[in-house]
Formats: sequence, structure tokens, C-alpha cells
Amino acid sequence: MTGPLVPFREIVLKVHSRCDLACDHCYIYEHADQSWRTRPKTISDEAISWTARRLAEHASAHALDSMSVILHGGEPLLAGPAQLRRVCEELTSAMNGVAELDLRIHTNGVQLSPRYLDLFDEFHVRVGISLDGDRTANDRHRRFANGRTSHPQVLRAVDLLRQERYRHLDLGLLCTIDIRNDPVAVFDALAELEPPRVDFLLPHATWDEPPLRPDGSLTAYADWLLAVFDRWQEQDPEHRLPVRLFSSVLSTLSGGPSLTESLGLAPTDLVVVETDGQLEQVDSLKSAYEGAAATGFDVYSHSFDDVAAHPGVRARQLGLAGVSETCRRCPVVRSCGGGLYTHRYSSATDFDNPSVYCHDLEALVRGIEARTAHLTVPPAVTDPQELAAEQQDLTRTLLAGLHSELDGRGGARWDEAWELAAVLESSEEGASALDRVLAHPYTRTWLLDAIEGLHAGRPGAVDDALRFPAYAAAAAVRAGLPLAAQVPYRDGRLYLPTLGELRTGGAGQAGTVRVCATDDGFLVRPDGGGAEWRIVTDSPGDEPDWLPVRLLRQDRTPPFVLDDLDPYRDCFGAPAAPRLGQAEAEAWGAGLAEAWGLLEASAPATAAAAGAGLTTLTPLTAGRSEERRPGHGAIGLPVTGDTQELALGLMRGLRRTTLRAILDITDLYASDGAWEHRLPWSEELVPFSRLLADTYERVAIAAFDPRYMEGVEQALDMIGTAAEPTVAGRRLVGVLTEEMKETRDKWAE
Repeated sequence: MTGPLVPFREIVLKVHSRCDLACDHCYIYEHADQSWRTRPKTISDEAISWTARRLAEHASAHALDSMSVILHGGEPLLAGPAQLRRVCEELTSAMNGVAELDLRIHTNGVQLSPRYLDLFDEFHVRVGISLDGDRTANDRHRRFANGRTSHPQVLRAVDLLRQERYRHLDLGLLCTIDIRNDPVAVFDALAELEPPRVDFLLPHATWDEPPLRPDGSLTAYADWLLAVFDRWQEQDPEHRLPVRLFSSVLSTLSGGPSLTESLGLAPTDLVVVETDGQLEQVDSLKSAYEGAAATGFDVYSHSFDDVAAHPGVRARQLGLAGVSETCRRCPVVRSCGGGLYTHRYSSATDFDNPSVYCHDLEALVRGIEARTAHLTVPPAVTDPQELAAEQQDLTRTLLAGLHSELDGRGGARWDEAWELAAVLESSEEGASALDRVLAHPYTRTWLLDAIEGLHAGRPGAVDDALRFPAYAAAAAVRAGLPLAAQVPYRDGRLYLPTLGELRTGGAGQAGTVRVCATDDGFLVRPDGGGAEWRIVTDSPGDEPDWLPVRLLRQDRTPPFVLDDLDPYRDCFGAPAAPRLGQAEAEAWGAGLAEAWGLLEASAPATAAAAGAGLTTLTPLTAGRSEERRPGHGAIGLPVTGDTQELALGLMRGLRRTTLRAILDITDLYASDGAWEHRLPWSEELVPFSRLLADTYERVAIAAFDPRYMEGVEQALDMIGTAAEPTVAGRRLVGVLTEEMKETRDKWAE
């Protein structure tokens, strides 16, 4: 197995190998591996010291900022306060100045007392307690050897942790599922104790020793958990009890990471130190077979890196490549991760299997998705107006980010523009004008370019950021407010976004001017004196010094802006064309009107969406260039009289700008590139992002040209059964499927 070692960030330290309970579902004592019988009851001082040394050594070698140590057993409290103090002192001393130490202990709670908690408070040891629910549920397994209940003692331990002086040590409750228990009663009993978190754990099982299924249902555990989920959702969202299993599924459904080892594809970063100093893999492997967790290493002679290089550990660090082929083809594998590694075991095929809980995990993920999709999918995924509003919010967020990034480097010029924007925001007409200027698509291109330049320390990055005064000045002019702004210009040109370009001097000339609104336009006065310019913003065409941004005024099209001036418009896959002459612009506009007529006739829904989503058209020349990020609502089109080409360009441009805008505000997929998909129309192998983008375009174009229907339904099927889509992605696929159905019906008539 190749690839860099994944360092351990979590150490399970067995401080005692025996237990004061006789839980019949315990993987330590009741399952296949019985190595506990040959191990010392309590960890030795020598093993503690070597563990501390290895811990610091590992953190230092990998420059880790923190490591977690979980004191475990058996029952770790049986080690006694004195030995637990020695453990805490040794580990804390070794890690001092190396990395932050996160100490935890997992206990059944029976022995917990103020004496222990005062010790844990001294060393910041957080406490997790095992409790399977109400007394009926807990007594099913968690009893003393003589059959006596442990429930009252555990509740006393929980009550101790809830005291104000110990509450900060409370890590939460761990509940092992038994489907014979009432799920709602179990959850209510746990929630009543107000823990900071609950972990629900599937009982350890393998294909050789499958889990209990009294009625034979393959989804009995999912049904149980979904009943808990339904009860969980009834809680007030602001005070809802955190449940790690549910949070993990919701995270992965939205494109985020797994939050628990039992689900997801994150590599293992855990090693176990037994009471005799033996170094082992994750404890749950003891459920598979005798010696499954063994590595042959110990803390006296081996480093944690030796364990990290062990083939068994590396097998659990392969992510998607480490699951079975069945799991790789499953659409919920990002959420379930193939299940806990131990639960995949069979003596016939080792760990190369789906989880023995496979059907449960799939039903659980799909059940949570079905129950929450309406809450987790942003309306902007399907609503153009919501999308535009989200984009406006994002632009303002980027502008605030640029302001923060400059951190005073913009000087008085930036500060004056920032104050001007604040004044504009204080009036209805000023705020509306500022919104309009910031909504200009190439504002986004400028912001991203400026922020990237500042991050990279690019020469001239601050000067690039100082284009903001031009945006503030343009808004003041649009609002018709008598507010002056000092605006820099470059290369003899002053560009005011959404308004136009003023020739202020010759090539290479730079300086600043004062811009102030007038009744019918604005006045430009050079700093230092000289000739002034009085610009009328409604002027119909080019003047010697003033080139206005034009509207494509055609009866049959929406009022698109023709922007062939903005210095940030050169952000498409072909270079932006230079300024079009008036006759050329009118001819191009006439061609666009004809193309728009074709769209309205053949694909009215798409044309309506374009009318709502597109604002700005930029003419392009032939050739290719590096594409930068155009803002929402802008597309580039070739300067051509070919009506068909323009119609297809409009449709493609609409879909591209819309898909980019959706991806700005939500994740439609995750793990892009982990799988390859064959495009039905070209047989090319591509990542999911390309499959989705191409399909998204072709669905729209198929309404205009039936030849593009080929392969689309097959592609939609591929997307629908792929593992990459998030909940929002699947919602979008549903919309595309409906679009395609309408197109198919249309061409069938």
C-alpha cells in the first residue's frame, strides 16, 4: 500500500482490563478475541511512561497541534485514583510544550464519585458514560455478574456530572442499540438527562455472527433509528440534543465530512495501547476473530509510526479504495462509508464485504434524506429570484471580506469610498443604486481577483482593490445624489461600472478625478485642475471622450446590457471583443433578437428563465484564453450573425451561469473525481462535475434541438444512482428529470 502515513490523533489507553459489570454484548469479553484473559489487570508504571514518551514523539514528528487520549478498559475507574493520577501526570508532562492534550475517559459510571471527578477536573479529563436508555433498556445487557441492575448507579454518575462544578467535564452518553427496546422510550430517557451529546452505537456483529433480527427484517436497525430521528426532530431546533450519528448523516448528505468512525470514508487515526503495552488496532476488531486487532508491536520497542505503517491499519486508511466493489457502486457510500470496518468481516472473504448492516445503513441514510430535504435544500436551487438574492448577499460578503483583507492598506481613498457607500445605504434610492452596481456580474470578477491578489501578495494588488471608489461613484450617480467621490483612473481611462468609460488622457496616463452627480448625469473634475467633463448618462451613442454602456434595445428581447467596456469582462473561454461600433452593435442586437425569438418559440420555459437570470451580454472573439470566474447573470457570445449559433450560445450561457451561481451557495456534489463516469454522447470518462454540467446544458438545449436528447435520460439515470450528489444535487436532478419529461412529450407530439 502506497501513500504517506496518516498520523494518529487519538490514542485509546487501556488502564484496566477487567470490568465490574457483566454486559453480555461487550466486545471485549463476550466476542471472538479473548486476549484480555492473559493481560495484567492494571497498566504498569513502565507502560504509562513509555506511552507518554511515544505520544510526545509522535506529536512532535508530525507537528500535530493536538492529540486525544481516551482512558479505557475494561472499566478504567477500577485502576483507582492513584494510578489514574499517575497516568494524567505522565501524559500531561510529556505533552507540555509539544501539543495540546485532550484527555477523556469512557466509563460505565458505576464507580464514579466526587473523588474521581475532582481528579479529572484537575487534569481536564472529560467523561463519557455508557447508558442504554431507561431502566428496562439498560437492564437488558448492563448488569452485574449476579444479575443485579446497574441503572441506579449510572444515573447517580450522570447526576454528578450535571452538577455545576463538573458540568464542563461532561462528554455525553453512549448508547448501544437493542431493537427490542422501545426507541422513543430510550431516546426520551437519555434526553431527560440533558447530556451534551448522545452517540447511538450499532451492536458489534459480523457476517459470521450477524446481529439480532427477531422478525427477520433487513432494516430493523434503520427503522429503530428512524423512530428515534423522528422523535429527535420534534425537539425545539435551538435546544435539540446533539446526536452524532444523525449529525454525521446530515453532514455527508450536504457534502460535508463524516463525524463518526462508524460512518464515512475518513481514514482511521486511532491506535490502542493495552495494559501490557501492546499496540493494537481499533478495539472493535476483537469482534471479528482472535488476534484481529493485534499488530505484534509494543510501546517499549516500537513507535506509533510503526503501527501506522502496519498493513491492517493502512487498509483502513484507503477511504473509498478500501471498501468493497459493491459499496463503491452504492449511491449512499459517502454517508455510510461502507459501515464500521469490523462489521464487514466474514471468514470467507475477510473484510472485502459490505457491512452486515448494509440494508440498515442505506435505509437510514435515505430515510433521513427524505425527512430533511425540504429543510436542507436552498430555495435558490430552483428559484431564479432567490438565486439572484443569494448572489447579491454573496457579493456583499466578498466586499466586506476585501475590506477586512486590506486592513487599512487602502488608505484615505478606500476609506472615503467606504464611507460613501455607507451614506448611500442610508437612503432608499442610494441603497437601491448600490445594489444595482454591486449586482453587475463583473463586480464579482473584480472582487475575487482583488482578494486573490492580496492573499498571494501580488504586486499592484492594493491598486486593483482601489477600483472600489469607481463602484461607489457609479452608485451615487445612479441614485442622483450630490455626493462627490475621488476615483483613480488608469491608462487614460476612467471606467464607472454599469455607466461607461471616460477618456481622461493619453495611453499610460494615470491619476484621480472627482466625480459628482448632476440632474442629468455627472461631473468629472481632475484633481489638480484642468478641463472638466459634464456627462449626460442618457446620451444615445459614443461621444469623443465618453463611451456609455449600452442596452440592446429590441422589442423581442429583455433589456440586456451590452457590456464591451468593463476591464474585468475578459473572463470567458474566449477573449472579449473590443468596443463594438454602433452599427456593429445594432446588427448584433438584431441577430440576438432573432435568436431570442427562436428560443421563445421552441423552449419558452428556458427563455423565461433566461429573461429572469441573464442581465449582461459581452461579445467575444474567436480563440481561447484562460477562463476566470464571471459573475452571475453574464454570458459571453461570439460576434456573429448566425442565429442558430446565438440561440445555442444564449441557452448554454444561461445554464452555465446558473449552475455556477447555484454552486456558489450550496454543494451539489462531493468527492468529485473519486469515480469516473462515461458520457453517453461521447464515451469520454469524466468526473461527476463534468457529467452534471454537460447534462444540465443538454437538457435545456434538447428543448430547442431534439438531437441533444440522445443520451440525456441515460445520463440522468447515472447521476441519480451516483454517490456524489448531495441532497441539493438530487433535488436539481429531479428538476432536470421533469424538464426532460416535458421535452420528450413535446417532441413526441
